[in-house]
Amino acid sequence: MRAHSSLSKDTDANAAASEAFKGAAVGAAKYGLPLALLALVGLSISPVYRALTVQFKLFIQMSGMTLGGMVEADRRLRDYESLVRRRKRVER
Repeated sequence: MRAHSSLSKDTDANAAASEAFKGAAVGAAKYGLPLALLALVGLSISPVYRALTVQFKLFIQMSGMTLGGMVEADRRLRDYESLVRRRKRVER
């Protein structure tokens, strides 16, 4: 069992956290760009979208980016866990 203060020295946990962070950044960008393009289309075409407040438009954009970040971070973390399992299986 690990001590509570050992996380700063745990290379596996730090590598997994780094991979999840990269996935979150990529996912936010991957989902954020199409949503920004949809917002531009909505501004030019839809009077309903134009009538929304800036705060609500920002909420819609950030919600999509958050969802993308979570989905991509989870996918990257699962891929990383699979890679670590394969490495450990080969080492045995």
